[in-house]
Amino acid sequence: DRYYVICSNLIGSCRGSTGPTSANPATGRPYGTDFPVVTVGDMVRAQRALLDALGIPTLLAVAGGSLGGMQALEWAVAYPERVRGCIPIATTARLGAQGVAWNAIARNAIMADPDWQGGHYHGTGRAPDAGIGVARMVGHVTYLSAGAMDEKFGRRLHDRADYSYALRDADFAVESYLRYQAASFAARFDANSYLYLSRALTYFDLARAWGGGDLARALARVRAATLLISFSSDWLYPPGDARAIADALASGGKVVTWHDLDVAYGHDSFLLEEARQAPLIGAFLEHIRGTR
Repeated sequence: DRYYVICSNLIGSCRGSTGPTSANPATGRPYGTDFPVVTVGDMVRAQRALLDALGIPTLLAVAGGSLGGMQALEWAVAYPERVRGCIPIATTARLGAQGVAWNAIARNAIMADPDWQGGHYHGTGRAPDAGIGVARMVGHVTYLSAGAMDEKFGRRLHDRADYSYALRDADFAVESYLRYQAASFAARFDANSYLYLSRALTYFDLARAWGGGDLARALARVRAATLLISFSSDWLYPPGDARAIADALASGGKVVTWHDLDVAYGHDSFLLEEARQAPLIGAFLEHIRGTR
């Protein structure tokens, strides 16, 4: 009843936007891995083009979690005159080596699946479902904290576990859970899109793109007030990454507020802790709405 939210699909995705599953005009077949490399900057330029087509010159705020937070930061730096507020949640100005490594493992799981076929599997009757399933398992484990995993599963056995040590059996509940997540994700998401979006996330480096390697210099372009939210148990996008952004903004005299919420769910906290985030975001929006 107060704000209008615009949420667009991503370039490179298999969810309604142009991506590897789209038809290549040159061949009439899906692009597959002939689709061009996509960056977070490309995603934001596409969003800007959408706003231009809609006739919307400025935004009260840009907001997002994880990859969405990277887009929010890119918006504030690339188009500072069009953004009054920026709300990056559970994100980073660049992924650390550990995050890069986990993403690489997930991508390699897909590409090692014989059914990937170099990315041109559409129309062959085979798809790298096993590979993207393993990639999803890796992602799920990195999104949760050790405490959250233990609380949710511990060493609880699967209902049909028999300690038979048959390698294809899932004796523990966490194994069954991961297999379920793998199968459901493979049924709804394209493997090539996963590769492209994962690579875009990995390439993102705000300091390198806009500041010659200096984050403070890149963020000097920002005019928007910034609300940063991180989570204490997020080891994939640790609170230190948010602190680095906050410090760089503050050093340039920018308006910035940082909240590190003490919660146990790891990176998934940004999806699960809505009740903790909503008052912070609501107050921030009301403040910048009244600021001219």
